[in-house]
Amino acid sequence: MIMKNAKQIMKKVIDKLHHTISMHNDIISKINKMYTVNIKKTTIGIVGRSGEGKSSLLSAILGKKNLMPSGSFGACTSVVTQVKANLTDSNYTAVIEFISKEEWEKELKDLLTVLSDDSEDSNEDLFEIAVEKITALYGRGADQKTLEELKKDDKYAEIENFITETQNSKKISKSDLSEFAKDIACYVLNSKSSHGGWLWPIVKCVTIKIPDCRELLEHIVLVDLPGTGDCNKTRDDLWKSVRILPGTDYHAEVPWARTDKLSECSSVWIVSDINRAITDRDPWGILKHCMEELGPGGECKSINFICTKTDEIDPDQKKRCIRHRNELAKTSVKEKFENSEIKKRFSTDNHFLQVFTVSCNAFFNPSLNLESTETEIPNLQDVLRSCNKSINQELTRDYVDEAKGVLSLIQSVQLDTNKKTAEKKASVRIELETNLTKALNELDKYFGNIHHDLNKRLSKGVKESVNSCVASTKALVASRKRRGFHKTLQALCKNHGYFSPKRRDAVLDLNKKLVKPLHENIDEYFSLHFPLNGTTGKSVQEQIDKFTIIQSDSAYTRSSMLRHIQNFIKTQENGQKTKLIKETVEIKKHIYSSILETIKNEMAPCYEEAAALTGTGSMKERQDMLITTVDEKKQIMFNKAKMEALKKLKNLKLHIKSTLKSKLKKAMDTSLSQDSTIKLMGKRECNPFRLCKTI
Repeated sequence: MIMKNAKQIMKKVIDKLHHTISMHNDIISKINKMYTVNIKKTTIGIVGRSGEGKSSLLSAILGKKNLMPSGSFGACTSVVTQVKANLTDSNYTAVIEFISKEEWEKELKDLLTVLSDDSEDSNEDLFEIAVEKITALYGRGADQKTLEELKKDDKYAEIENFITETQNSKKISKSDLSEFAKDIACYVLNSKSSHGGWLWPIVKCVTIKIPDCRELLEHIVLVDLPGTGDCNKTRDDLWKSVRILPGTDYHAEVPWARTDKLSECSSVWIVSDINRAITDRDPWGILKHCMEELGPGGECKSINFICTKTDEIDPDQKKRCIRHRNELAKTSVKEKFENSEIKKRFSTDNHFLQVFTVSCNAFFNPSLNLESTETEIPNLQDVLRSCNKSINQELTRDYVDEAKGVLSLIQSVQLDTNKKTAEKKASVRIELETNLTKALNELDKYFGNIHHDLNKRLSKGVKESVNSCVASTKALVASRKRRGFHKTLQALCKNHGYFSPKRRDAVLDLNKKLVKPLHENIDEYFSLHFPLNGTTGKSVQEQIDKFTIIQSDSAYTRSSMLRHIQNFIKTQENGQKTKLIKETVEIKKHIYSSILETIKNEMAPCYEEAAALTGTGSMKERQDMLITTVDEKKQIMFNKAKMEALKKLKNLKLHIKSTLKSKLKKAMDTSLSQDSTIKLMGKRECNPFRLCKTI
């Protein structure tokens, strides 16, 4: 209501301004921009093994039973699904994004190559993925056919035409929930009991918008990342911090693009069956492998570990046993986290990890003898509700502050009736410009210190990386006893140094292995200068926050008109600082990830060449090529990674300084104009004092 009232007031103000003879264009433009602020939504990532109940969890939290198609008859979600609030109408809508026809044709050839390998060294994971994808699209027995045979099948032409006709995206909108869930099932589910007509292998991402959930999702997007062990290449890309764009030149200046799914998450929900929450290596493997993307390279402020299916127990005293097992699970998960490497890397407080034990079935079915609160679904709804409310409060505060500043500017113009005020304004401008120069110099000094600190840590990391990289490469690419490692290594090269098997805790990532010493040397630095929670006394965010050109002993105190100008400039200053603090979080991700991106970029030609090797002795040749390339490039590529990170830190400094300088000078120009004859509106038409009080 506060935001609504403030907007109504500012609408009245701008209507008045449009009817004045002398309009102040800067003010009108500023008010119009207040209506078009586009805030980035808060992202919550939901991850976990297939069949752990993620789809049912989402349906329960949003109070829409069977909203997300889920695991009946062996079906599981197999594409990245983003869930948002529909704020425009009462329909359920979905936008399905597809891979291109060219991408699928290339991938299909690779899948058929895997299927045609009947050697003892074939890879079971790759083989299973290929079978599931091809039979999902083309039907039972399609995995036994050649490409030429598939092309003769009507389904091949149907799929090809479908990708072409949809132009890489399709929209579905339904008022009925059951119809909607039925229509989107083939795009998001992998059903092991049905073959043919399931389109998930060619889907890149699905965005679903739900009506009647403004209170939970107005400013939040839930990202359901497919369960580990699912069979979609996009999922593998999304688990990495960077990926190559299709068709890009390896030698282009910027050939890499961030996927940003994990690094965008301000919170991550790990979903696991309560019976496997402690023993299952997958959820803990997820956290361990993604620590960099969530912590120093991301913005994750909390992790919720959600134990599902708590009602699946059948002793005589069911309810008592459920409660007992729930408490045991919570205690055990927290103890495991406290003793893990993850806890140390995040440097968190005791509230970073919360454990929930939920029953989605009992939430919708009271006959299962659990109260609604005991299912803990309402607790998770409160988490979303609280987050959404906090964002609303922040938006309202920022809008109202901006409105007060504009109204102060209007009042200063109305009070500017004396020709002598021009001299006062000139004096104040000199004072503000002097303060601006001084404050910018302080920023320079601060960034000089943290640049020196980062340079020192990176130099140490480069030295350690150079000394350890060859041994690390040998250890990772050496022949394993596990069957199919030849194909695993080839897949790793095709995927530019990364291979994700069915078990997430067994991920192979040569690039991360190479940069590990560098990351370990700067993680503490990033926690100090770019903290995810709280203050450290040395963070960039705190340095921006204390930046000001308004001094308490200013000449402003001697004039009502100048005090209003001060209020306007202060609101402009605060608005820019708020914006820069948010941008700093985004830029620090790029500083951190640039190290991995640089190494991946340097290794890319080698990966491509190694992936193309075939025939007898190709595995040994591939191993030697990777080891030799790392050895030859180690000095250059690690130093290049260091310089790229330092360059991005310098660019952050320049961005902060140039933004503050240009925006504050513009605020001075707007408020300290030497023309004292501008009249925006009569006092009887609009009294800014009264409007500020109303807001």
